[in-house]
Amino acid sequence: MRVLGVDPGLTRCGVGVVEGLPGRQLAMLGVGVVRTPAEDEIGPRLLAIEQGLESWLDRYSPELVAVERVFAQHNVRTVMGTAQASAVAVLCATRRGIPVTLHTPSEVKAAVTGSGRADKAQVTAMVTRILRLDAPPRPADAADALALAICHIWRGGTTNRLTAAIKAHGGGAGAGGAWHGSTSNHRRERTTP
Repeated sequence: MRVLGVDPGLTRCGVGVVEGLPGRQLAMLGVGVVRTPAEDEIGPRLLAIEQGLESWLDRYSPELVAVERVFAQHNVRTVMGTAQASAVAVLCATRRGIPVTLHTPSEVKAAVTGSGRADKAQVTAMVTRILRLDAPPRPADAADALALAICHIWRGGTTNRLTAAIKAHGGGAGAGGAWHGSTSNHRRERTTP
């Protein structure tokens, strides 16, 4: 299974591609950040994120996209920007018929470190260890994107099988049929398309 993890953000949108199966060694295929200037207007920034994500989708052809679920923060402006970047990721994948799964930050932390309360340094250290990387992925947004992909490979298989079974028996996930939320609480190359 090849998964593109997306840690949404307007200034830095982390992206990481991981390939593997539960119970087997995972491999990082690519990691990077799509950046936009904070001083630019929202329209051009969202367009730049779309173009960056489309480039990653073209290059790596993932079978699934895992996006961090936006949660309420005290800073409404930050939440809005993160939600907008998240929507761009969902749109890009859905347009191509690629299933999208949302994972909460605590779910990702628990999958990768064993604790839903782990800090960024702990997540980065475990991502580095799990993927057997020579150096930690930087910035933290890139490490978080890899953690999302790892989380999905390890925990998302059940969700995918349930969705496929529902579709096979005449059910669906809405108009597009590709999106579903999460139900659970070789080459190493560093690239930036």
